[in-house]
Amino acid sequence: MTSYGQFCPVAKAMEVLDERWTLLVVRELLMGSTHFNELRRGVPKMSPALLSKRLRSLERAGIVARSVRGQRVVYELTDCGRELEPVVNTLGQWGLRWIGDLGEEDYDPHLLLWDVRRSIPVDRWPRSRTVLRISFDDVARPVSHWWLVVAHGEVDLCDYDPGHEVTATLETSLRTLTRIWRGELVWPQALRSGQVVVEGPASVRREVPEWLGYSLLAQSLQPA
Repeated sequence: MTSYGQFCPVAKAMEVLDERWTLLVVRELLMGSTHFNELRRGVPKMSPALLSKRLRSLERAGIVARSVRGQRVVYELTDCGRELEPVVNTLGQWGLRWIGDLGEEDYDPHLLLWDVRRSIPVDRWPRSRTVLRISFDDVARPVSHWWLVVAHGEVDLCDYDPGHEVTATLETSLRTLTRIWRGELVWPQALRSGQVVVEGPASVRREVPEWLGYSLLAQSLQPA
């Protein structure tokens, strides 16, 4: 870690946190990822070697604790690390308010649907196994079709057909679903304009927007 040579607490904090990817790794840990491969899914463009390096740095700083459970390595935030939650949330809210421009490289179906998988309101889904097929019309195969499977309160995300009966199909562009997830476009408007098309029984079509909702950050900025 490089020193700024200042006694200022902000400078001392940034000596730990301003290395590339560091706060995104903390974000993933705050979102519930505890295993190395889970962390990689949240930062897919980060090399495994760099992720290992950042985790070691966070351990040395007392932000992350590493343990072994069974035969698996587990990474968890310490009390020190958990105190970063309002910092990360505030940065995210600030980014939604003021940094609205996204480049083509920012649209990633893997990352979007990984965030959807861990954030959707499962309690709004039917109790029986429910399968939502998501098709992106602006993404090349083999990552243009995805399946969200919710059963017994658990969510599974597949980029291949899991073989279950599909309850409903959502067709849209990756750009549109990203904008909805970020709260820049609301579900009713997207459906009315035809930017999102849901196929399935009428009762199911009405429920799909409630099944997916918006990202946790977008929800935090919505009026009470």
